[in-house]
Amino acid sequence: VQLQASGGGLVQAGGSLRLSCAGSGRTFSRDVMGWFRQAPGKEREFVAAVSRSAINTYYADSVKGRFTISRDNVKNTVYLQMNNVNPEDTAVYYCAAQSGIYSVIKEESYNYWGQGTLVTVSS
Repeated sequence: VQLQASGGGLVQAGGSLRLSCAGSGRTFSRDVMGWFRQAPGKEREFVAAVSRSAINTYYADSVKGRFTISRDNVKNTVYLQMNNVNPEDTAVYYCAAQSGIYSVIKEESYNYWGQGTLVTVSS
């Protein structure tokens, strides 16, 4: 399976950005999809996840109320809408796919990873 993340860039604090992750090579709707991020000098951390049917969503406390994850199983794409961003959101954002039924917040639960897209928030 291949995951291609896009949509990163430079945005001012308080602004918005939408990330996309297009999947190919397997049935997209079979996988739980997640977003993780890695800031400079820090470990990669969970940001958000969405269930296979899109009924359930999960968020890290740091982004709850500001970010929204969604998916379109027809387009094989998962999105991360980022609103009211702040400099602490600066990171490389990775999308990931999980074929199992493991914890959505743990990196090791995910089988497939995209290449990452850089988001830089200026103050």
